[in-house]
Amino acid sequence: MPFIDTLLDQLTLDEKLAQIGSCLMHELQTGSELDRTKLEKKLKNGIGQISRVGGDSDLNPRDAARAANAIQRFLVEQTRMKIPAIIHEECCCGAMVLGGTVFPQMLGLASTFQPELAETMMSAVRRQLRAIGAHQALGPVLDVARDARWGRCEETFGEDPTLVSHFGVACVRGLQGQDLQQGVMATGKHFVGHSASQGGLNCGPAHVGQRELFDVYLAPFQAVIQEAGLVSMMNAYPELDGEVVAASRRILTDLLRDNLGFDGVVVSDYQAIEMIHNYHHMTDRPDIAAKMALQAGIDVELPTSNYYDAPLRAALEAGDITLEMIDLAVHRHLESKVKLGLFENPYVDEGGVAAVFETAENRSLARHIADQSMVLLKNDGILPLQKDIATLAVIGPNADSERNLLGDYSYQAMIEHYRARATEDSPWWNTDLEAIAPRQVRVVSALAGIRSLVSPHTKLIYSRGCDTKSDGESGFAEARAAAGEADAVVLVLGDKAGLTRDCTCGETRDSSDLCLPGVQEKLAETILAVGKPVVVVLVNGRPLAIPCLAEKANAILEAWLPGEEGGAAVADVLFGLHNPGGKLAMTFPRSGGQTPIFYAAKPSGMRSNWHIDYVNEPVTPLYPFGHGLSYTTFAYGDFSMDRRQADGDETIMVRCSVTNSGSVAGEEVVQLYVRDEFASQPRPVKELKGYSRVALRSGESKTITFHLPVGMLAFYNNDQNLVLEPGTIHVMLGSSSDDIRLEGDFEINGTGKMPVAKRLFTCEVEVS
Repeated sequence: MPFIDTLLDQLTLDEKLAQIGSCLMHELQTGSELDRTKLEKKLKNGIGQISRVGGDSDLNPRDAARAANAIQRFLVEQTRMKIPAIIHEECCCGAMVLGGTVFPQMLGLASTFQPELAETMMSAVRRQLRAIGAHQALGPVLDVARDARWGRCEETFGEDPTLVSHFGVACVRGLQGQDLQQGVMATGKHFVGHSASQGGLNCGPAHVGQRELFDVYLAPFQAVIQEAGLVSMMNAYPELDGEVVAASRRILTDLLRDNLGFDGVVVSDYQAIEMIHNYHHMTDRPDIAAKMALQAGIDVELPTSNYYDAPLRAALEAGDITLEMIDLAVHRHLESKVKLGLFENPYVDEGGVAAVFETAENRSLARHIADQSMVLLKNDGILPLQKDIATLAVIGPNADSERNLLGDYSYQAMIEHYRARATEDSPWWNTDLEAIAPRQVRVVSALAGIRSLVSPHTKLIYSRGCDTKSDGESGFAEARAAAGEADAVVLVLGDKAGLTRDCTCGETRDSSDLCLPGVQEKLAETILAVGKPVVVVLVNGRPLAIPCLAEKANAILEAWLPGEEGGAAVADVLFGLHNPGGKLAMTFPRSGGQTPIFYAAKPSGMRSNWHIDYVNEPVTPLYPFGHGLSYTTFAYGDFSMDRRQADGDETIMVRCSVTNSGSVAGEEVVQLYVRDEFASQPRPVKELKGYSRVALRSGESKTITFHLPVGMLAFYNNDQNLVLEPGTIHVMLGSSSDDIRLEGDFEINGTGKMPVAKRLFTCEVEVS
């Protein structure tokens, strides 16, 4: 762009370094107010990005917009080059700002098997971010999560690369919109391998081979680049097969740009450049760490300038990098600002903020997504409960908790993290959390949701029983007495998501056993022993190992981390106002020792040679990927394929009928899996290629037609080239990865390894 070239020629070195740097919002404040002296000190040469005007402050949305305008006004009117800043915010479960709508966390969103809901949700997030002056969202998370020990599973779309790709594309489209000047930059993260960490420990080394990397972990990143025009990428923290990603040109330039065709801006994950120095120990010098990151292809340091400042200047002066390398990063970032329309309009309408925050429309959307995300794992017929039940006991640490319904990157969780790190130099972090509470969004607990639906004649008894994580059992007696008095029990168990030590899932909160935290399993056993009907509601951020509950509870409802309307959605399902239709986006193991466990194993995987099982338990999952029950039943039939042989550029039509064979309306997710029977390298025993969530009245039938491109069956060979091989493809239609109802085969024509130019991600579906 000639404009950028001209601008770049006029920048001093200090101004160039400022454009690839950043500043946290609280660094510009004294208390909760912008400090003119700090603005002049931190922003005198301009700035590339401001980190979290809303998420790193206690400002309500209108005040955040006012602060964003004030910062931009300073940059435009008080700095020499008058270049506005990109303001970014987090968005893992909504706009992470005070008053932002808290939607279900991403793993729950994926369990809807409706990517269109992700696009709608992220469109709402885009409107809220734009309203407060933000231009970049640090999401979606595109990591394929196959190890439930990893605490960040909740931020992902699960274990299947096709499902993750579809939801990733939908999120990017929702955030970026039709025109980026009215949208926000989506940021794909974490490129690449973050979720495959050793031991399931956050930021641990990822031991992933090249074929698995290309076939599985790269797929969602390819999809959002190719199908959605992603404009920003964030590096992964760990080392991948011995290469620290943040310092790897082979990964962040050769692979990302030259191979995948990404042409946007790469931003560092928070402190990732610093971690080259003090975490991975690749160098004892900050200037060399800065040099490594810039050479690798990281254009912008987030969340604040510690290494792309004096250390990068030192690397330049020492001749370790060239000015042209700095110019390339500056050029890419300035180009992003042009695409966003920042030079023409850096300000927002402060008076219009209220129109997009805490609206009935957003709350209704949060409720709908939460409803759709619920997965019924087990039901012996006890559900749905009757609203006029005489006595109902609601027990458990998550029953009356509003906070525990929220994901780790909700504003409420993040301020706890900030508060735990508060010092005299971190102004607003010392704010009394009780003072912020009235200004946060209203959250409906499970107990409140249940209370709103039961009849006025129902006696509702509540007992906490125990805390989420502690070992205290002092509440057991009261809980047992409540269960004994009731006609049925709703036992609400699970996690607290966040980044602090009292949290049990979320970033840095990894688990080795996947059991219910603390003494919750003991509480469950105590309640189950009473002998009353028990419905377990799980509020958690990843699959849990719950064989005891699977065996003894009458029903189990997986609610995930369902957001601000989560308690209402739980009640909707418990009392039959909503018939659950969600499906698991991750496999549930029997124990932590099975992990990583996933449905798309290789033929030799998930088994112990001829004896198959472990010594102490089966190798099969507790609940498989794609599993989810309903209050009705569905019959499959009329399987057909329009051809039994096809060339690589053709499409196979796979068709079946689905009938609601039960007595109430419901929704079924029809799932299409394939298996390449014999190939030059082992292929997964099943791969999801298509799915459709279908609503059916009692007795109603519909025909589902999958238009399966043969090219979707291509895979990467030993040279990392995409190829298609001739041979037999087994086709499976079912209600889960283990519940296959219909099967057939077709042959791919051809000879040898046939090159494929473009990876395909979408199998179109017709419902008639």
